[in-house]
This record gives sequence, structure tokens and C-alpha cells, in this order.
Amino acid sequence: MRTATEAQLNAGQPPPEITNHLMAFNYQPKARPAVHPGLDFQRTTDPLRLRTEAPVRGHSLDPFADRYAERTHGMTASEIRALFAVVSRPEVVSLAGGMPAVTTLPLDSVGSMIGEMVRRLGAHALQYGSGQGDPRLREQILQVMALEGITEASADEVVVTVGSQQGLDLISRVFLNPGDVVLAEGPSYVGALGTFQAAQAHVVHVTMDESGLEPDALAAALGELAAQGRRAKFLYTVPNYHNPAGVTLGEDRRAQVLALAEAHDLLVIEDNPYGLLGFEHEPLRALRARGTNRVIYLGSFSKTFAPGLRVGWVLAPHAVKDKLVLASEAQVLCPPALSQLVVAEYLESQPWLEQVKVFRELYRERRDAALDALTALMPAGVRWTRPEGGFYVWVTLPGGLDAKAMQPRAVHARVAYVPGIGFYADGQGREHLRLSYCFPEPDRIREGVRRLAGVIEEELELRATFLGTDPSRAGGGQSHGQADTPAPDLP
Repeated sequence: MRTATEAQLNAGQPPPEITNHLMAFNYQPKARPAVHPGLDFQRTTDPLRLRTEAPVRGHSLDPFADRYAERTHGMTASEIRALFAVVSRPEVVSLAGGMPAVTTLPLDSVGSMIGEMVRRLGAHALQYGSGQGDPRLREQILQVMALEGITEASADEVVVTVGSQQGLDLISRVFLNPGDVVLAEGPSYVGALGTFQAAQAHVVHVTMDESGLEPDALAAALGELAAQGRRAKFLYTVPNYHNPAGVTLGEDRRAQVLALAEAHDLLVIEDNPYGLLGFEHEPLRALRARGTNRVIYLGSFSKTFAPGLRVGWVLAPHAVKDKLVLASEAQVLCPPALSQLVVAEYLESQPWLEQVKVFRELYRERRDAALDALTALMPAGVRWTRPEGGFYVWVTLPGGLDAKAMQPRAVHARVAYVPGIGFYADGQGREHLRLSYCFPEPDRIREGVRRLAGVIEEELELRATFLGTDPSRAGGGQSHGQADTPAPDLP
């Protein structure tokens, strides 16, 4: 006998648990007739459209609306956070969040290590600490960065942070005034965009291709700003295994980007959480390794050890470091001593470089499963990047499809992704989506891609029915290859 859920699915209705989660993040059916979200000209009438916008200022349900600071007006839930209620369901294959595979850690050994550390150093681990971070850990961070060519640095230039996300926030607090311009790749890491938005900065996106940020586009953006009598406070970049685009900045371009920064007196914020997780070669030399104090470097142990510990760092020139420490002390007093000592003990007593190799092979296998499934299952016209490391594949949809409008259909099909619009500050990216392969098992990845391919095929067929387009020619290109990675007309 069929269950009620099966009957509902066969009738084209989502099961009640998914419906409840859609309602939880503001899914609001409308009384108007349903029009398919793939049809751009009437997308706003879609009864399954997800609503993640912030409440209207002054709404009667929020009695504090007229008291909030101006910087809160643009705050909205990120595309990733809005999905959490849905992707936690076991029947949904989540290709959305970038959660590291921490179950591959030697958890018994790590647990014993933590217990022993607390027995020996508990009075220190459970006490307040330095605002700049534990001295032993800062020395160890120098050894980690040396793997990426950063050898001309001192522990006094390192500030330990509550994840590299706090480092981004501290940099924004120290450097950004409302209205300041930040240059950032298009697309960009959603957490960075949220931080810049909270600082009331204006983000100008610089286009990318399969070799990362385009130096010519950076030069053009700098030139346009100069012509307007404006200057950017800094360039924010993720040069290695980019989140979300999956591409890596080419070696020759690294020199070009730094030359442009020198010529325009531009500060560079290098965010490098994935630098040790390459699949094809040894770690690439960081921008900061090229001996310039023009680069502020952000690092993290979230991808190479444990994100739950929330330990990252900033490497900055002495004058900037002093400001960052003051800002951090005002914000959190000090980073948690317990988390820092756990990381320090792990680096000292565990074979952590061998564990990084385990992570690399695991993620390589899952990357291959994702790429193979995309090649075998996606309809013509769909394009994607081929990451050489990291966690993500960037997908470009064909035929005018809108990944944000298509998302409820995908959730109905029990697969989740992140729409590309969440990785832009200016509303671009609707024809893109990000897939994460780091957490699901390979079989689960293949099943998720199969479900997603079915959703895309249905969208294309409906567009063909209503608009007379040919699904087999949608997008005008071959599906089995790399995406036309972010370019002026592609996001």
C-alpha cells in the first residue's frame, strides 16, 4: 500500500514535511493562477516562489523597525541560510552547503587529544586569553602559510580570529566607511558580500573566466573609478579554487593583478581557505608570498581541520594588525582559548598533513562523481566549470532559465542547490547556480545531479511549449564542457 507521501508526490504535490519547511522560510502560495517560473515574463505570479526578503521597514509585526540602525536596512538571509530548513531533511539531496567531511577525521584520536589537553592545560584553555591570539598557535600558523610560499612573515603580524569570517568583518570595520567602493570578483563569496553590505559599502564586481579574475576587467574598473574621481578601498579575491565559481587564478595573472594594485595604490584582501585542497598539483604560491605588504591574507582551519572550532587568522602589516586587534577586542574580547589550544595541539601531535591528503583524495573523488554525472545527465546547453580543488562547481543554465525561480521545483524534486543571484551584490546571476560536492557520498551526488537534470529538462520543455524554443538548442552550446565562467553577459 502506498504511503500518503508517495501518493502526494505522484499527484505532483510536495510531501508535507517539505511543504512545512517551505512555509518555514516564507513560502507563500498565491491565489492567482500558477505560471511556471521558467517563463521570465510572468515569474512574479509563480505560486511556489521562495520569499527570503527582509520584512518591510515599519511593518506592524516588528515594533522595533523604526529603531534599527541604517546599516541593517539591507540585511537579508543569504541564499544558503534560507535553505537550511529544507536541506536538513534526509530525503533531500543537498548540493547546496559547503560542509567539510569531518567524519573522515580520526575522531577517536582527536577526542583523546582534547581530553588530555584539558587535563594538562585546562586552567589556560578555559580562561580568557590574548586579543591577538595564542602565541604558540600564531607561530604554528606561520608553518602552515609556508606551505603556500609565505615565508617572510612574523607571528606578531598574525591575528587569530573566530573563523576567517570574523577576519573579513574586522577588515571591513577598520577600512570601510559607508559608500566606500569594494572591488570583488563576480561572482563572490556570499559571506564577504554580506559583510560588505553590513558596512554599507558599494561592491563593484570584476568579471572572471576559466583562469580566474580578468586583469583587463580589473584595469577597466579601476579606470572607471578614477574617471569618476573615486577609488576602491580594496580588492577582495579568492584566488584558489574559488567559492562559488570553482576556478583558480592563473600564475601569470597573479603578477598582473599585483602590478595593477601597485600602480593604483590598491589594497588586496586575499581569502584562501581552500589553498591546501588542490587536486592536480602542490599548493600554489599565495599572492602574499610575492613579498608585498599590499596584501592582507585570510586563512582558516575550517576546511583543513574542523569548522566547528571557528579558528581562522589574518596576516597583516603591523600598523593594520594593531587596528585589527583593537577591533577584535571591542567585538569579542579575545578568540576562544579552548578552540585555539585544540588546533595548536592538533597541529603539534597529530599527522595533520596526512589528513589533508585524505581530504584532497576524498574531495577529488566527489568532484569526479559530480563532473561525470553532469556530463552524462545534463541536457544540451548546460555548462559548468571544472574545479582543480576546493568544494564547488559553477553551473550555467541554458535558454533563459532562472535558477532562483526554478529552486522550488528542485526542492519539490528533493534536490537543493544555491541560486547564483546570492553571489552578486547587484542582482546578477539568475542563470547560474552553485553545486557543492564536498559533503555527499558519490552515489548521493549522482542521484542529486540526476534529479536536478530532470528539473532542468522539464523547465526547458515548458519554455519550448509556451515560447516555441528548441530545448535541444537552448543556450546555443554544447553541454559537456566547461561553463562560460562569469563574464559580463553571464552573470
